[in-house]
Amino acid sequence: MGTFRKQDDRRQGFLLPPSPSDWLPKNHLAWFIIDAVEQLDIDTVLDKYRPSGKGEQAYPPRAMLALLIYSYCTGTFASRKIAAQIEDSIAFRVIAAGLSPSHRTICRFREDNLDEFQRLFVQVVQLAKEAGLVKMGTIAIDGSKVKANASKHKAMSYDRMLMEEKKLRSEIRKLTQAAREQDDIDDQDFGPDFRGDELPQELSDRKTRLQTIQAAKKRLEERKAAEAEAKRAAEAKEGEASETKSERVLPQPRDQENFTDPDSRIMPTAGNSFAQSYNAQIAVDAKAQIVVAATVSQKPKDMGLLMPVVNTAHENTESIPKRVLADTGYKNERDLQQLEDLGIDGYVSIGREGKIARPPSDECPCSQAMLKKLKTKRGRARYRRRKAIVEPVFGWVKQVLGFRAFSLRGLRKVAGEWSLVCMALNLRRMAAKGVQW
Repeated sequence: MGTFRKQDDRRQGFLLPPSPSDWLPKNHLAWFIIDAVEQLDIDTVLDKYRPSGKGEQAYPPRAMLALLIYSYCTGTFASRKIAAQIEDSIAFRVIAAGLSPSHRTICRFREDNLDEFQRLFVQVVQLAKEAGLVKMGTIAIDGSKVKANASKHKAMSYDRMLMEEKKLRSEIRKLTQAAREQDDIDDQDFGPDFRGDELPQELSDRKTRLQTIQAAKKRLEERKAAEAEAKRAAEAKEGEASETKSERVLPQPRDQENFTDPDSRIMPTAGNSFAQSYNAQIAVDAKAQIVVAATVSQKPKDMGLLMPVVNTAHENTESIPKRVLADTGYKNERDLQQLEDLGIDGYVSIGREGKIARPPSDECPCSQAMLKKLKTKRGRARYRRRKAIVEPVFGWVKQVLGFRAFSLRGLRKVAGEWSLVCMALNLRRMAAKGVQW
């Protein structure tokens, strides 16, 4: 019979208290996150807390921030699961430093600091730049659909809203008339002192549904009116506006609004399917694949989003990229012209990969020049790097971190959570590169 190593009694107490520094190896990601959070300026977070007063003391913000970042680094996004990991995981327990915040506290801390996560993301990008991991020589830009915390089955088209509104109004009128007739019968049977003013359940449910549909209909009409006004303003700026008086713009019959998360949109996803989603955008530096810009858009297509992402990358790093790579979804004459005006060497595909690109018209000289540049050997070689720079990053987000859907609702909250995800990914990448604080 084989011999085995002698093991300790699991219920035997320690003679001397153990040190948390012995629980994890020195190069563990948890220690890196703890040290990284110490480098961040969180004064804006600390200012939210009252200096003194009655009530229970708050949990240390740096410990809560480190706990949240490490959770996203390891694919734990739900506050209840994070709270459970503090009891089950040694790494979570070390980061919590003897504290046991409830899932409500963790959730509240995340929601209260969504705007701060965007500023902290910028600080992490600047730390990566100081460490030599961000050069802003070449950046690649891409977008990916990330599911919203809402179902597409909770959305309704504008023509369906009109039909349902008309139908519910008719049903409410009939039920109201029936209720009045029943009240008259009850008054005759039981006397005028009978209360009889309660709404029937059927009528109450229909009124609630009608109010929900009317609110969604109003939001959709306001959104379409705002989009039309923005379009007219852009045309006026370019001198293309017509002299006719602007008329009220109504949504198209197939335009939809979601009842659960009105800011989300139905977008095409892989496999010719559609889902209630947001369009998450990133700009990735080629040096060490650090995300230097992270934004969220409600637009299903990437067209028109190139320059906003480039400008965000410039603001975050205080540097203008020398070269920008993007796929054909970002093809736009105006954006190509702006890249040229800024002196940025752009490589934006004019046609789909594997298909012959249609030659741009004479009204698009920048697109013609781009097509000509991408046909050269150097142009093809430089553009070919795009896949290897930016697409693996989305793979890390969805496969390694396991982040496939937002936990929060609303564009502002979703943007904050996306910044938190990209900040966690950057710190994990910096740890893998051996950055020393």
